[in-house]
Amino acid sequence: MTQTMRTALAALAAGALVATSANAQTLTAGMDRGTPDLKSAGALAFGPDGVLFVGDSTGAAVFAIATGDTECACRGTIQAAKINERIAAELGTESREILINDLAVNPATGNAFLSVSRGRGPEAEPAIVRVEPSGLVEVLDLSDVAFAKAMLPNAPDPNAEERGRSLRSQSITDLVFVDGRLFVAGLSNEEFSSRLMAIPVPFQADAESASLEIYHGAHGRFETRSPIRTFITTQLQGEPYLMAAYTCTPLVKIPMDELQAGAHVKGTTIAELGNRNTPLDMVAYQKDGRDLLLIANSARGVMKLDAGPALSIEGITTRIEDTAGLDYETLGHLNGVVQLDRLNDTHALILVQDDSGAQDLQSIELP
Repeated sequence: MTQTMRTALAALAAGALVATSANAQTLTAGMDRGTPDLKSAGALAFGPDGVLFVGDSTGAAVFAIATGDTECACRGTIQAAKINERIAAELGTESREILINDLAVNPATGNAFLSVSRGRGPEAEPAIVRVEPSGLVEVLDLSDVAFAKAMLPNAPDPNAEERGRSLRSQSITDLVFVDGRLFVAGLSNEEFSSRLMAIPVPFQADAESASLEIYHGAHGRFETRSPIRTFITTQLQGEPYLMAAYTCTPLVKIPMDELQAGAHVKGTTIAELGNRNTPLDMVAYQKDGRDLLLIANSARGVMKLDAGPALSIEGITTRIEDTAGLDYETLGHLNGVVQLDRLNDTHALILVQDDSGAQDLQSIELP
């Protein structure tokens, strides 16, 4: 382990990473028509015009798929009990034979999209499923759609492992679309293997990169090999920031205007939320005049953080034994949350798993 944690930030276009802004109507420009050759379906994110971005870690690629999900008269909350069993039935198998990998809500329609693996291991087949507020569950037919594909440079070798975990499976850990660019977090095979890429959409060639450096208080050191697990972009007093959470669980703020191609950017660790934990999903929202974050975790429940002090709080630069930084509240009534996304201005959509393995989609009021 080296002494600096640098997240490579690659822009698949020359020039500054923060200067572009795409017209929503151009997202489908240049797309091919046919069947996307998805090897896996993991992280999801939505752009305008019904374009769904799908992370394919196995194939080391991201796809932009025109779903046609652009108009819907069925806006509303979603309540779907035992959704894993219903999806398994649509796929012709049993719930124990599928894995729901991610959840994204199309903000234009309020429909939920889930990325799914049918089967386990390298032979698992990817699928994308739409769930409407009406309760309709539909496996998307991807045999004749408009799509584009961008390969990720320098992905980990498919056989590379660390502590028994496939590094290739972590080549894409989260996606966010903002201002005409798709941000892709994950691992590379480079010296500073944790990276964040920004890919202009429609996808283009050529690559430039910048790097980040953060301090991990729980480990008392800078690191290089832990990828961002979940991140968002948000506004702090009107200024755009990227907020990223890592395993064990530093929360870092990064000013978006510093993310220039070729630059080395130092993120500020504004909270340590506890070790032996992996952040799963995060959303930002405003309520009662406050800027808030909601974070779902593997071992520490769902946390509500007041992001207001994030702009002025002193960064963590020394070893932390427990937790530090931004205050948070653990929401004890939200147990078993494994996926989280924002549904609208007042509600979030969560995927909850109980002890029997049953998974329910539930709409909740943002706390």
